[in-house]
Amino acid sequence: MSDYSYASAEKTAGAIRTKIGSRSPAVGIILGSGLGGLADKIEDCVKIPYGDVPGFPVPKALGHAGTLICGTLAGKQVVAMAGRFHIYEGHPPALAGFPVRVMHALGVRTLFVSNAAGGVNEKYAAGDLMIIEDHLNLMLTNPLIGAQEPGEERFTDMSDAYDSNLRQLLRDAATKTGTELHEGVYAALFGPSYETRAEVRMLRGLGADAVGMSTVPEVLVARARGIRVAGISAITNAASGVTAAPVSHAEVLDVGKQIAAKFEALVTEFVRLLD
Repeated sequence: MSDYSYASAEKTAGAIRTKIGSRSPAVGIILGSGLGGLADKIEDCVKIPYGDVPGFPVPKALGHAGTLICGTLAGKQVVAMAGRFHIYEGHPPALAGFPVRVMHALGVRTLFVSNAAGGVNEKYAAGDLMIIEDHLNLMLTNPLIGAQEPGEERFTDMSDAYDSNLRQLLRDAATKTGTELHEGVYAALFGPSYETRAEVRMLRGLGADAVGMSTVPEVLVARARGIRVAGISAITNAASGVTAAPVSHAEVLDVGKQIAAKFEALVTEFVRLLD
């Protein structure tokens, strides 16, 4: 499939509806590397392998199950992606943002995104959680390039890309669950190689606090469609040069398991607080 238009998203949403019955999700959740355990907290759910979703490839990255889950979390109807599509897998940018169009067609108007990220800020440690207050798109591409889709802003305002009211709800959820949070800027690069020491110094100079290989394409599509967004970066490793230790994906997944409980409690409470 090479058509990632909103019309295609509506067709995919129609196929999903045949499997989820009367469920009508208003909240979308995208789970990053090693953070898919939250999917097990969703009740009264239908799980659909990506192979059964038109237009969805099966993710190849470790830590991404490749399952769409539709059910109830904290009393809210949600649709969650356990696994996302990365540009570094060879996918076009438009595909990375396509699931958000599908979510919108299903009725989603609030999106929570998460990712595993390297800590650029030297005050961050593996296992910390960071509210994404803004991002740097250093992928040098955009899923919105091309013909303007009906219902999408051509020149999208990104001044409050990560909704200020939702960020406050994340703070409130952190207080209720006793979770310590940082707030900072997420930088998105292509990958799949981790950053060099020089690149990390550059990122720090640009104001980045964390770095990863995802999320931004989804947020760009969400904002173009008027979906409000909140996000959390799980700091799973120190970025290159912050410590002498080498960076590995195995470490990323291992830390993801270690922080699963506090991440899941935080997100569940956040969803509970949504109006």
